[in-house]
Amino acid sequence: MDQLTNKAVKGVVGLTVSLGLLIFLPAWTIHYWQGWAYLIAFCLPTLLITLYLAKYDQELLARRVDAGPSAETEKSQQYIQAITGLLALALVIVSVIDWYQEWSRVSSLFSIIADGLILVGFYIVFRVFQENSYTIATIKVDTNQSVTTTGPYAIVRHPMYSGAFLIFIATPPALGSYWALLISILLTIGLGFRAVDEERFLVRNLQGYSNYCQTTKYRLIPFVW
Repeated sequence: MDQLTNKAVKGVVGLTVSLGLLIFLPAWTIHYWQGWAYLIAFCLPTLLITLYLAKYDQELLARRVDAGPSAETEKSQQYIQAITGLLALALVIVSVIDWYQEWSRVSSLFSIIADGLILVGFYIVFRVFQENSYTIATIKVDTNQSVTTTGPYAIVRHPMYSGAFLIFIATPPALGSYWALLISILLTIGLGFRAVDEERFLVRNLQGYSNYCQTTKYRLIPFVW
């Protein structure tokens, strides 16, 4: 295993451990099947996508490894990433506390369906990576980069965020919560702010992006926005 792949896989392992702690410490038990199902639905696709990129697109994997607010050069994006990161932590913790305190009564079937939606969200992310090797974790334009208009980009301008939207919305019911959907809404608003701010940057710096915005009408959700 090369150094980049080793670093990326270690990152996934660290994510799995951290997410497991976020789930099972507030639950105060390991007898929480919704937590285990969510952990698998979230981390297994993450690992598979990482291994795919390690084999077929190491340049993209290298770009994705450099993530987080500190990697951003745009101040507005640093703030948005920091806030959405905190909200994502709160989303999981509040969902688990809701389940533990039994504030919501989410059926087992609905939790399983929500796990399925999370897998769909990750599949959209995977298709984005297949179509666009410039899907980096920070907002910038690389030399020779062109506008991607195929695959999911033919439907919405920010399909990566569409996949994230599904994951955010499905997380609370997957973990047995309805109340945490309020945080999902805030995260979706954060995605919207990030998408709009990103478009301002791309219109200024990526040739052809303005025309793309005119031909592909929807940003995040087809037929809605």
